[in-house]
Amino acid sequence: MAEQVQEFSGAIDKGLEGIVACSTAISSIVDVTLTYCGYTIEDLAANSSFEEVAFLLWNKKLPNKGELDKFKTEIGKRLSLNKEYVQFLKQLPNKGVHPMEWLRSAVSALALWDKDANDISPEANQRKALDLLSKMGPIVCAFERLRNGKDIISPKPDKSIAWNFLYMLSGKEPDAYQAKVFDTALILHADHELNCSAFSVRVTTSSLSDMHSAITSGIGTLKGPLHGGANEQVMKMLLRIGNMTECEKFIKNALENKEKVMGFGHRVYKNGDPRAKILRGMSEELGKRRGEPQWYQMSVKIDDIMQEKKGLLPNVDFYSASVYYCMDIPIDLYTPIFAVSRISGWVAHSLEQYSNNRIYRPRGKYVGGLNLKWAPLEKR
Repeated sequence: MAEQVQEFSGAIDKGLEGIVACSTAISSIVDVTLTYCGYTIEDLAANSSFEEVAFLLWNKKLPNKGELDKFKTEIGKRLSLNKEYVQFLKQLPNKGVHPMEWLRSAVSALALWDKDANDISPEANQRKALDLLSKMGPIVCAFERLRNGKDIISPKPDKSIAWNFLYMLSGKEPDAYQAKVFDTALILHADHELNCSAFSVRVTTSSLSDMHSAITSGIGTLKGPLHGGANEQVMKMLLRIGNMTECEKFIKNALENKEKVMGFGHRVYKNGDPRAKILRGMSEELGKRRGEPQWYQMSVKIDDIMQEKKGLLPNVDFYSASVYYCMDIPIDLYTPIFAVSRISGWVAHSLEQYSNNRIYRPRGKYVGGLNLKWAPLEKR
């Protein structure tokens, strides 16, 4: 019998690198330029707010004043977690638990309190989108409070998502500069074209499953260290190094032992990540204000060494680590914070997929055995 071989007319690449999987109007990466709906990340980081960016990603246009005020009001109404849901969260184990595992379960469970959980009409999806955007930050803060035996703090509806996150996390009202820095960090992480988690959100959505399921898929994907966990590892590395004098020795040993130095290189950016440049300036200023400039200084030293030795440039994770550390955010919450921001992009991808859907069904090139015949156990 002649061997049967699958024929494929399209390209086959490991990790789908270079494969265009869909058309999107949400975000674009061209060389070192990242845009959201046509606006550069530099422009938005300097002038916009996270709420305004979320509106932009979902509606493909910047809001006018009336639209933005209404959007913020709707978010403010949804920031609080209802009592029954809080009781559920208190039952979830939180000691020795990976925060992303807890977050994945908590967000999935939101659907149980949603009377329209399985309604995927545009109207229901818009409401669910607002709910998910509003509650992601409070849920992460609830995890931190509960695992430390503290009460969950009620949000202030007239304040921003960024301000409320810092407030609900610590119980202290952040100053204007901290709130602005965190708001900018949320903008920088809001979307990034067809990244791994955005793709998983679109795949789940394409089956016409509900939005909570799609977002839960995104959280599960973001949990992986090759996607969302690098900023946490960067800060752990800085703490292990400890001071400027040990930087060069540490990185040299890591490179000689072929160990990965986290926070460098990118699948798409070959000439530098534009988000890293913005975060670098924020890291420097926060370090000065906190009286701990060494984290920024060490980061710059490592940055220089990696460029010289490996020709690698920092990505968004590298300087975000010291930014969050200088804001007293627990290290293992860095990836959940990524989700607090990326929920805006995930929702945008889910809404876009619903609006022009075809279920994802790629093919796999079979490379296993052929023409095999079953044999009884005694003859194997």
